[in-house]
Amino acid sequence: MIQEEFQRPMHILNRLIDQGYEAYFVGGAIRDMLLERTIGDVDIATSAQPEEVMNLFSKTVPVGIEHGTVVVLLQDTPYEVTTFRMDEEYVDYRRPKEVTFIKSLHEDLKRRDFTMNAIAMDREGVLIDPFEGQASIQKRLIQTVGDPSERFHEDALRMLRAVRFHSQLSFQVEADTLLGIKKNAEHLKHVSIERITTEFEKILKGKSCHTALALIIETGLVDYIVNVNNYKDQLMKWEKVDTSLLLTRAELWALFCYFLQVKDCESFLMSWKLPTKVIKQTTLIVDSLVYIQKHGWTKILMYKLGIDLALSTERVKLIVQHQHAQNTLDIFKETYMSLPIFSRTDLQVKGTDIIMWSKQSPGPWVAKTIERIEEAVVNGKIRNDKEQIKEWLNTCNLL
Repeated sequence: MIQEEFQRPMHILNRLIDQGYEAYFVGGAIRDMLLERTIGDVDIATSAQPEEVMNLFSKTVPVGIEHGTVVVLLQDTPYEVTTFRMDEEYVDYRRPKEVTFIKSLHEDLKRRDFTMNAIAMDREGVLIDPFEGQASIQKRLIQTVGDPSERFHEDALRMLRAVRFHSQLSFQVEADTLLGIKKNAEHLKHVSIERITTEFEKILKGKSCHTALALIIETGLVDYIVNVNNYKDQLMKWEKVDTSLLLTRAELWALFCYFLQVKDCESFLMSWKLPTKVIKQTTLIVDSLVYIQKHGWTKILMYKLGIDLALSTERVKLIVQHQHAQNTLDIFKETYMSLPIFSRTDLQVKGTDIIMWSKQSPGPWVAKTIERIEEAVVNGKIRNDKEQIKEWLNTCNLL
């Protein structure tokens, strides 16, 4: 019985086969099915040329047509359909100089990175496994298809992908594959930081992240990952933590920066080419964690962060402290919701009131005064009441 995730794209296979072409499910979806993991994207390999694929389906997107890939949309769900191909000589340790479309599934599987990803499945559920990927899965091994150096010369990012799979699956890197990474580590310098960042984030999320980071050092890959080579000692001490509690990229990077004790988070994060929003949120979380370590949570810190960033900070804190209790987060949220105000707009006074009461000209002093009011209200020194705030300002000689 073929699993549910393959039922809808089965329409694509049937259509291609009925028109005289070969078509198979391939890649990570087959691997994850065998591992009984959640199946992500379902990809299809076919003997049909890209133009032929596009002629057979009403909704298609030629996302990588020069490399034989067409996205077929079924009820708005995208499925990548790629023509069997051979990659000729590679340039810049990433792209093939020339792609040749072929009619052989075996040759197509031969160009893939690891044996566990070089398994195909036909529409009857029969597996085609010429490189013993199932055996690798049973032995829990990450092993290249063929010569490791050839695979890593074709795409140097594959070395980091091996570490990523170790982090996610807790598989060991096969001896010759590991040696191949050590021999070719320097080629990672040819890979863009954007591609490295994508893999690195997946490494950080993995259940075996602690040993994956040690593997990055052991193989020498660390020397070709921007900024990380300055933190080898911290990487070796990375603890086994449960990152499943984390919900955002900012939380993930905050955990990383906090463990590494990064001094200049903003510059460090910019070097990974992260979005400005993620950088800003990460920096706020890390600064808050440092503050909490010295002073603990305060109402004014919760207020300034807002509910989303406050919860993000608490989630990271719980991981750092090796806690994973949902009830702790629920209690924290209740504490936040008990604050008398949640933003400056909730205050019963405005800048115009303060200027009128003081009979002074507008200036930066108004914002500073409002900030003092916010802090007093949040900390419960005064109620959020217009007359009481005016009286308090007079008492403090702030008018």
